[in-house]
Amino acid sequence: MMRNESIPAAKEPKTAKGEATRRAILAAAEMVIGRLGFNEASIGEITRVARVAQGTFYIYFKSKDEIFSELVAEMGRSLRHEISMATHGIADRLTAEREGLRAFLTFVAAHPELYRIVQEAQFVDPEAYRAYFRTFANGYRHGLAEAVKVGEIRPGDAEIRAWALMGIARSLGERAVIFGENTTIDDVVQSAHDLIVHGLKR
Repeated sequence: MMRNESIPAAKEPKTAKGEATRRAILAAAEMVIGRLGFNEASIGEITRVARVAQGTFYIYFKSKDEIFSELVAEMGRSLRHEISMATHGIADRLTAEREGLRAFLTFVAAHPELYRIVQEAQFVDPEAYRAYFRTFANGYRHGLAEAVKVGEIRPGDAEIRAWALMGIARSLGERAVIFGENTTIDDVVQSAHDLIVHGLKR
């Protein structure tokens, strides 16, 4: 998948201990903000869960806003990595669509708080929210266009297709995380992939 060029990663610590502390704070923020929401979450609660002094937070992040934006970027980077790994070596685009969707839903199921944070970003940090989806769309569009070139899928507007396919994944993720529907991932993927491949035409 593509690099996220729109949202730079937070400054990396110089030592392994510093990186471990930063990761602990990020994990705590994911849990606290994902469960309470941005407005209700506090830096004090984040550092309590991370088991670090409140002052330590400011060594790695300037504010709650900054760590929120970093979590949105982290979701994008981690998710793109998981999808890339799941589809690596798959030559057929339609099979890659199926396994990419499976990887997405599996990741979302394992990180529901992070998914909620991205959903909330449209109100808390619209710039990070737009960058998250535009970065996905750019890579997606390129992959679909390449699949058309080699004859794996029929011609069509790659931009619209990318956003439509992203919309399917997003809605299914929301169905699982926000609405709590517990259909198995395999069943969801099978039904959605059938729609993607065959459409609604009789």
